[in-house]
Amino acid sequence: MDYEGLLELVKNRRSVRRFKTDPIPDEYVEKIIKVACWAPSGFNLQPWEFFVVKKKGLKDSIVQAITDYSRAHYPGIELEREAWQGNKWQPSPGGEQTDYRNAPVFIILFGDTRTKAGLPMLIRFSPHERDSIFNSSLANTFLYMHLAATTLGLVSQWVSDVQVPLVHYQLKNLLGIPDELEVYDMMAVGYSATKPRPKLMRDKEKMVHYDSRGKKDFRTDEEVNDFTRRTRVWTIATIRRG
Repeated sequence: MDYEGLLELVKNRRSVRRFKTDPIPDEYVEKIIKVACWAPSGFNLQPWEFFVVKKKGLKDSIVQAITDYSRAHYPGIELEREAWQGNKWQPSPGGEQTDYRNAPVFIILFGDTRTKAGLPMLIRFSPHERDSIFNSSLANTFLYMHLAATTLGLVSQWVSDVQVPLVHYQLKNLLGIPDELEVYDMMAVGYSATKPRPKLMRDKEKMVHYDSRGKKDFRTDEEVNDFTRRTRVWTIATIRRG
């Protein structure tokens, strides 16, 4: 693949929240995981484990756990947001944020905490660096999963509420996951039932800095807040529209 092909691939990878119920071939799931297994990891420890969920009953239980948590916690804490952030984020009573339940496959990524023992001793006993490398390794393989799905004509969604403690342990109990494994994230994957909106992007020239730079070359607090507000509005509107 040349550079232009890679650029087109990452542009086409978009998170969606409207899926068709059409099944996807089992070989597609295998291909996604095969690519993910080649992701770089700290000290090549490959801490990942993949759990594929296709049974409707299991998927419904996972969605219900996430939905219950979201509706119970998001509305209240969003009331504490700063005024400049704009519209509040809250799950819709109509279920707009949970349409990923229609995706034919969930792939849950777990990290095996036992692999941390294989890191060099200086890193192993440095809590921040040890956990950073562990999480970065899982982030690498998770991104590979999304890119692989895109090459197959599929779309995907990050379902990160599986990380919160309550859902995390509900999920592990539901699936019979050993204590040593931690939930990293879940990918809902399938065929898109909607066309993504053009993505709101920052100006690349304002985020790249070379050699000797000063504070004046970086964004001010006001500029950061302005973009944060605009992208929150864009993201919330995009989710509500699917």
